[in-house]
Amino acid sequence: MGRPLSAPSALAPFLFLTAFLISVAVSGAAASRAANATLPAILIFGDSIMDTGNNNNLATIIKCNFQPYGVDFNGGPTGRFCDGKIPSDIIAEQLGIKGSVPPYLDPSLQPKDLLTGVTFASGGAGFDPITAKLVAVVSLSQQLQYFEEYIAKVKSIVGEERANFIIGNALYLVVAGSDDIANTYFTLRARSNYDIPGYTDLMSDSASNFVQEIYKLGARKIGVFSAPPIGCVPSQRTAGGGPMRVCADNSNQAAILFNSKLKSKLDSLHQMLPNSRVVYIDVYSPLLQIIQTPTKYGFEISEKGCCGTGAVEVAILCNKFTPPCPNVNAHVFWDSYHPTEKTYRVLVTELLDKYSSDLLG
Repeated sequence: MGRPLSAPSALAPFLFLTAFLISVAVSGAAASRAANATLPAILIFGDSIMDTGNNNNLATIIKCNFQPYGVDFNGGPTGRFCDGKIPSDIIAEQLGIKGSVPPYLDPSLQPKDLLTGVTFASGGAGFDPITAKLVAVVSLSQQLQYFEEYIAKVKSIVGEERANFIIGNALYLVVAGSDDIANTYFTLRARSNYDIPGYTDLMSDSASNFVQEIYKLGARKIGVFSAPPIGCVPSQRTAGGGPMRVCADNSNQAAILFNSKLKSKLDSLHQMLPNSRVVYIDVYSPLLQIIQTPTKYGFEISEKGCCGTGAVEVAILCNKFTPPCPNVNAHVFWDSYHPTEKTYRVLVTELLDKYSSDLLG
């Protein structure tokens, strides 16, 4: 018989395993830090899909810093047009940047918050310059001015060299177009002098110009979301879907036409702008799939929102007098215009799987 194992030798396999697990954990943490070293911040422009509270102190009806908004958000209503987190938060979270993205206009914003990114997005804004004016929110041109202001602030905090690194390596996301089509064009008829081909030209030209402007200011990794199937959101079914509340085909066709023009322009910019990653992100197709086959994704209801009747309530119409449904996770939409956090998580996971390598390398 061999000698009995001494205590130290008996523990050797366990010590080896412990050391191995620690090394894996350390290398994983190092890899995470390395990823963040090359993706130091997220900066977002656009509309209510990405607005985490910039409209809170504006004199506009396009706001939601009250119940029942935020019912599933830690801290309650914040100005997010959702029951919980929205894509800006979920993308930052899944990329390991931070758990939520603060609004640039938050009076309590801290200098450290600036260094990892903010959202300039404002609910109700659009690529058409008059879209934001019609509802008194922050236009894309004003968001661009805030971005210039942001750059100056970051330089004052960390110096020009580090600021240039943050600006040059951040992820930029642009999300707009829904309000142009649904509100400015079809609901308010504020561009009645344009036919749909002409109006989608105006939108896509504006989107292209905006991307070029943020590029001039240092943006390189730029993802631009397509318009969604806007005719299938509950409010547009109510407004243009007839007695059966089917998807409003005219709105969807406008979105499809805009998206084709947007993709063409972004593909051209990707080739034209040196060292850029300008990526068209198709939201239309995956969201339409969820709406058309909700049970496949764990939902039950896609034709109406969770707030109130689900047919019209959004922003100030979704309030304490219009209580939410008993099971928000059964719904694709939170209110009559915006998806639930659960829907956003399904979408973001799919989009990051598809587009991360194009955007981030």
